[in-house]
Amino acid sequence: MVTSRPLYSIGAVARMLGIAPATLRTWQERYGLPVPERSPGGHRLYARNQVEQLRFVKAQVDSGMSSADAHRLLTERLTAGLLPLGDPETSSTRLLILLAEHDPHAAGLADYFLRTEGYEVAAVMDAEDATRKFEELAPSLVVIDLLISGGSGLQLCRQLKQRSMVPVLAISTLETSDQALEAGADGFLQKPLDPLQLVSAVKDLLGASAFLRPRSARRP
Repeated sequence: MVTSRPLYSIGAVARMLGIAPATLRTWQERYGLPVPERSPGGHRLYARNQVEQLRFVKAQVDSGMSSADAHRLLTERLTAGLLPLGDPETSSTRLLILLAEHDPHAAGLADYFLRTEGYEVAAVMDAEDATRKFEELAPSLVVIDLLISGGSGLQLCRQLKQRSMVPVLAISTLETSDQALEAGADGFLQKPLDPLQLVSAVKDLLGASAFLRPRSARRP
């Protein structure tokens, strides 16, 4: 299924919301909402509105409501056309995004829109430079065009995820969400990118925890 919506792996959603993947699977099986899409390879893929629905449920559970009642309340709000919204970001910290693109024009546009939202951006045009800048700059998030350096994006994604817990958003003109997720990407967007969707995906993957995580965090 070709879609331009941000699609996140269950692991990425679990990290965003602080919910165990097993709990997300249990909620889906028990309450039937939200129901993630399935990639051709069978991976659970959550759209942004579903992440917000889960954020709403978690907030109710954290306040003392049972998960059954929280999902019942979510259903009522969705039926009434009231979509739950996530908490606004309040930090003024300027986070660094490493943008690994193969298209200079696309890189310029993404750079502009991310900087407009208050992020620092370091753009690179080949996989080797991306690896070097990743070590030098310790970014808060990496955006990787899978076609970079003649299609080396999947390998780059694997390398970075083996070294760090930093979120990776994979992008491509091809529908390669399965390959991206298997390579460790936390989310996938298909080009051409809508600026709002790109910014929303970045914000979702960073989450509130990004403002507290040391930028030098690395896997042991």
